[in-house]
Amino acid sequence: MRTLWDKTKTGNINCDVSAMKKGRRNTPTIRDIANMVGVHHSTVSRALNADQKQKISPKVVRAVEKAADKLGYLPNIAASTLKRNRSFALGVLIPDITNPIFPPVIRGIQDVAESEGYTVITANTDDDPTKERDAFRMMRGRGIEGIIIATARLSDPTVDECIKYEIPFVLVNRTVRHDGVNAVILDEDCGVRAALDHLLGLGHTRIACISGPTETSTGAERLESFQNFMKIHELQSDLVERTAKYTVEEGHDACRKLFKRNKPFTAVLAGNDLIALGCIDALNEVGRQVPHDVSVVGANDIPMLSRMVPALTTINTPMYKMGCQSATTLFQVINGYSSDSVVLRMQPRLVVRDSTAPPQP
Repeated sequence: MRTLWDKTKTGNINCDVSAMKKGRRNTPTIRDIANMVGVHHSTVSRALNADQKQKISPKVVRAVEKAADKLGYLPNIAASTLKRNRSFALGVLIPDITNPIFPPVIRGIQDVAESEGYTVITANTDDDPTKERDAFRMMRGRGIEGIIIATARLSDPTVDECIKYEIPFVLVNRTVRHDGVNAVILDEDCGVRAALDHLLGLGHTRIACISGPTETSTGAERLESFQNFMKIHELQSDLVERTAKYTVEEGHDACRKLFKRNKPFTAVLAGNDLIALGCIDALNEVGRQVPHDVSVVGANDIPMLSRMVPALTTINTPMYKMGCQSATTLFQVINGYSSDSVVLRMQPRLVVRDSTAPPQP
């Protein structure tokens, strides 16, 4: 049998990788690394384990890592997870991956998960309950240790299933009508009041609302906050249209329906930025200029809004921080740091740009 290593000097490793490739095995193992370095395979295992490498001398760790890199060694994650009865994987359910608010959420989750040595499995559901159910069951089949849910409706079977089977979960951006859940959401009332205070300060009194889907907490809470604010200020609160999804198309169609009512309005509070963009398209089609004729306010502050004309006034949502916090909270649940549920409400910030102005006399 041909020798695959030669240590002529301390710390100097010469390897004939081609010999490995010509052998019966193409996939290098821990034992191959051990033979190359001249240590026991258990030492290699500890040297390649982030939790145990501090037990090995730095010199040996460097030699092992150099040999592993030269051989092209990759750890057998499936075998490791089976042995330790842990997957080191989290699931994330996203309603619409094309919606620009969600990439920062995913990035925040992934940054925290990677720092803990976890892999993130993300599934796009298109806000379809059937797709959500199938994706969740696929993740359970892969042994996820917990899940972050951005798809939740006020009554949500996935949440019910997590509770039933004691699967650690955290809701992000949306919540449910259920006690004892962990959630990282926005203070929707604070954001809506800031937007309406701004419009009222400009002189608007005939303000319409195009809400998001009211079976979601974001849509329901923003609409409720709008109606409460208008009633408190003794303003007309029935200029409302609801959308089925948070999309440009839905915003466009809802704004057209507002016009058909023949009830004048000088400002629109939209359920999110995409709905606001659809609303602006509809206004342009009927010859209404923004903000000269109608002011428009969105929500979430998705990228590039400052570059459009007019730049959109919107409620900024700290999506990356919400992603980070949701992952941090999930790890606290997984590791049993706290048995008490917590709902964290992140603070929004109104960003005033060019799509709002005083109403014309």
